[in-house]
Amino acid sequence: MSDLTAARAPQPVPTAWVVLIAISACHMINDVMQSMLSAIYPQLQDEFSLSYSQIGLMTFAFQVTASLLQPVVGIVTDKNPMPRSLALGMGSTFVGVMLLALAHVYWVLVVGAMLIGVGSAIFHPESSRVARIASGGKFGTAQSLFQLGGNFGQALGPLLAAFVVLPLGRPSIAIFAIFAMMGSAILWRVGTWAEGKRKATVAREVRGSSMSRNRVILAISVLALLTFTKNIYTASLSSYYTFFLIHKFGVSTQTSQVMLFLFLGGMAAGVMLGGIFGDRIGPLKVIWFSILGVLPFTLLLPHVGLMPTGILSVIIGLILASAFPAIVVFAQELVPGRTGMIAGIFFGFAFGMGGIAAAVLGVVADAKGIEYVYWICSFLPIMGLLTVFLPRMHRV
Repeated sequence: MSDLTAARAPQPVPTAWVVLIAISACHMINDVMQSMLSAIYPQLQDEFSLSYSQIGLMTFAFQVTASLLQPVVGIVTDKNPMPRSLALGMGSTFVGVMLLALAHVYWVLVVGAMLIGVGSAIFHPESSRVARIASGGKFGTAQSLFQLGGNFGQALGPLLAAFVVLPLGRPSIAIFAIFAMMGSAILWRVGTWAEGKRKATVAREVRGSSMSRNRVILAISVLALLTFTKNIYTASLSSYYTFFLIHKFGVSTQTSQVMLFLFLGGMAAGVMLGGIFGDRIGPLKVIWFSILGVLPFTLLLPHVGLMPTGILSVIIGLILASAFPAIVVFAQELVPGRTGMIAGIFFGFAFGMGGIAAAVLGVVADAKGIEYVYWICSFLPIMGLLTVFLPRMHRV
C-alpha cells in the first residue's frame, strides 16, 4: 500500500528555465514599449505643446485601461485558461506603438497609449500563470525572473528614447514595433507549451486555504494598499523624474533620461533579489524590509544635490521594487488556484493606481511645482506599517 501511495503522490516538477527566460524576454519587450511612452514625454510636450495635465491623462489612459481589463482577463482565464492569447496581447501593443510613431494629433497619442494598455492587460495575467506553471515550485524566483524582464524593459526604454528616438525623431519609434512582432511569435510557442502543461498544474494548485474568508480578504486588502502606496511613488518617478531633474538641476533631456534609466535599473535588480530572498526567508520579511526600509531614502531625496539624487534613486528603486514579487507570491498562496485573478488584480491594480496617481500628480505639479510633488511623495512609505495586519507565517 505504501508503494502504491508513493506512486500516486505528485512528483516534483523541474523548473522550465527556457520557458521562464522566454516569458521574461517578452515581458521586457512589452515593458520597453510602455516605458518608452513616459520617456518620450518631454519630446511629445515640445512637439504637441502638452501641459502636465495632458501628459498625466496619457499615462491615465494607458494604465487605467490595463487596470480595468486585467482582473477581468485573470478571472476569465482562471476558468478557461487561454495561454495562446498572449500573442494577441503583443499584437495590440504593436498597433499602439505604431500609432505613437505616426500620430499627428493628441487624441491619436491617447488611443495609442490605450492600445498598449490593452496589450498589457492581456499579457500579464496569463504570462504570470505560465511563470508559475514553469516554476517547479520556486514560485518567488520564477515570479522575480518574469518581473525582471519587465523591469529591465522599463529601464531600457529611456535609453532607447535618449539615443534612438530623440536623435532620429518620433517616427523612429516604429522600429521597435518589429520587436513586438518577434515577441508575438515567441509567445505563440510559449502558449502552445503551456496549454500542454496547465491541467496537471491546476490539479496541484486547487486546494483549500486554512484561513477564514474574512482573514484572507483582510490580507489581500492590505497587500493591495501596500501596492497602492508603492506605485504612487513609482509613478511620480517614472512619469515626472525627467522634469524634476531638468527643473531643479538644469540638466539636458538626454542626461535626465540616463538618470531615469539608473532608477529603473535599480528596480530591476530589486525585483530579482526580492523573489530570491522571498523563497529563502519568506515573502513577509521581504515586504517589511522593502516598504518601510525605503522611507529614510525617500525623505532625503528632495533635499540633496544632483549626484546624491542619482545615487538615492538607485537605492530607492532597489529596495522598493523588491516588495512586488513577494506581494504577488504571498497573495497567490492566500488564494490557491486563482493565479490569473491575483495577477490581474495586482498587476492591474499597480497600473491603475499608477495611472490615477500620475494624473493627480500632474495637476498638483501644474499648481504647486514639480519639487512639491516629490516632497509629498517622500512620506508615502509610512503606509508600510499596514504590514502588521498580514498573517505571521513564512508560508501561508
